[in-house]
Amino acid sequence: MQRLFPHPADDITLLEAYSAERPGSAERPWVSLCMVSSLDGSTVVDHTSRGLSNPTDQALLLVLRSFADTILVGAATVRHENYGPPKAAHQRIAVVSRNGDFDFDLPLFTSGKAIIVLPENAPAVPVPSVRAGTDTVDLALALSALARDFGSRIIQAEGGATLNGMLVAADLVDELNLTISPQLSGGNGSRLTVGAPASAQRMRLAHVLEDDGFLFTRYLRAR
Repeated sequence: MQRLFPHPADDITLLEAYSAERPGSAERPWVSLCMVSSLDGSTVVDHTSRGLSNPTDQALLLVLRSFADTILVGAATVRHENYGPPKAAHQRIAVVSRNGDFDFDLPLFTSGKAIIVLPENAPAVPVPSVRAGTDTVDLALALSALARDFGSRIIQAEGGATLNGMLVAADLVDELNLTISPQLSGGNGSRLTVGAPASAQRMRLAHVLEDDGFLFTRYLRAR
């Protein structure tokens, strides 16, 4: 692993590169979005991100997760990627859903480590939940509730594209960790975000790393 920007260096570790202050608060957690994309902009191959990844990218996901207390993920991504319980004892997985339609016998939900994030008028669910918004989730209110009720200070958002679009629309992304996979995937896979209105939210490039043709970029909210 080499760092190309800002200060070129060889043999840098992921932990060295990504260790940084992430100042979440009791009012609103720090939101770090982690995604992988092909050169032609797709975030999936055959409905999952695995075909775009490599061992270093998979290791990065674990490093970034180690900084977070809450993993935020959309319902479809939980199903397609077969999410299980988090390995770290201090972590929870918060699943954003419009209706809470899940098989609650799955290990993620029987582990006691899942939170369902739902609209106020969604049906009752048999696991802890946060409710915000009507008909669709109000993510700004939901993240404040996660901070207040579950102590969330650093949230790692892991997609999919619809959830990412909701975060962008609400201007909640503090950090984007984007792996660029050196392949053309074709198909009609989703972009990084879906459903957000047109905007020009400027991000600041913090670093670029390279390994085996993969580029590992980190962007921070520009203020």
